[in-house]
Amino acid sequence: MKEPSKIKIFLVDDDALFLRNLEVEFLQHADFDICTFVTGELCLEHLHQNPDLVILDYHLDGIDRNAINGIETLDKINYSHPTLPVVMLSAQDKIEVAVNCMHHNAYDYVVKSETSFMRLQKIITAIFQYQKLEKQLHWYMSKM
Repeated sequence: MKEPSKIKIFLVDDDALFLRNLEVEFLQHADFDICTFVTGELCLEHLHQNPDLVILDYHLDGIDRNAINGIETLDKINYSHPTLPVVMLSAQDKIEVAVNCMHHNAYDYVVKSETSFMRLQKIITAIFQYQKLEKQLHWYMSKM
């Protein structure tokens, strides 16, 4: 029997400490294939690896002031991979930021905090439960 492949997650954040902490949390608590990137440009260059999910920082200009921000990266991902779920992260706890992310078709928005990982786990579970139900529905409809 074929072993199911691991869920591939792209983590994109210019805050190296937060990025590393999030990567460690994912590796310690779940069996994911994690790829980390410090710029949106690097993430976009590697989309051919077909991640199942992207977790993307809102700003992305801490390393390179000319780097594209999270919203621009989100727009480019949505254009090239419209079904790929993207969860936005930000240290800003402002409703305007969350609304902006949703207007750009982010799957969800998470404020960076000590509970970010737990919130992300719940979102990931919801994404893959929904996708599983969607596949079952398509299979069922094809049998009718």
